Amino acid sequence: MSEYSGSVDPRAEDSDSHGGLGCAEVIAEVWTLLDGECTPESRARLQQHLDACPGCLKHYGLEERIKALIASKCRGEKAPDALRERLRLEIRRTTIIRDMR
Repeated sequence: MSEYSGSVDPRAEDSDSHGGLGCAEVIAEVWTLLDGECTPESRARLQQHLDACPGCLKHYGLEERIKALIASKCRGEKAPDALRERLRLEIRRTTIIRDMR
């Protein structure tokens, strides 16, 4: 996952949230949206926020391009199971740390 570098600080408390979500919540869930892993309700709330928030939409677009680049460069190759599991754990750990900020 890339480091956030948009105009909105994802750790900031966002009193001007769109769709009932603050920017930090949306940034934390960008990959679940990109991967199609969120519920229809969550998808609608995330999309509503993205439609109204240029900073988060820019970040979403960046992550979308990164995902497409990775997919184009890694076609047909599969990481070893041990590496995939280590990456999964690291992503979970990073998400937990980000949520605690």
